[in-house]
Amino acid sequence: MVSKKRHLAKAVTWRGAATTITIITTFCVTGDWRVGLSVGLADTIIKLWAYYFHERLWYRSKWGVQEIEHP
Repeated sequence: MVSKKRHLAKAVTWRGAATTITIITTFCVTGDWRVGLSVGLADTIIKLWAYYFHERLWYRSKWGVQEIEHP
């Protein structure tokens, strides 16, 4: 069994990396750290929850999972 906390921890750590990439990319395009931070924050909030619920849906899915038969 995989806990919901594990799914949340995975989502948070990935978002940290992805947010850093978004902030730096936005800064490179706009030249403004405030814009980079604003876009990064909005991106993080939206995608953190999207990833978490996506992960939970996949956890509930039986697609590609083989059941082990017990004797």
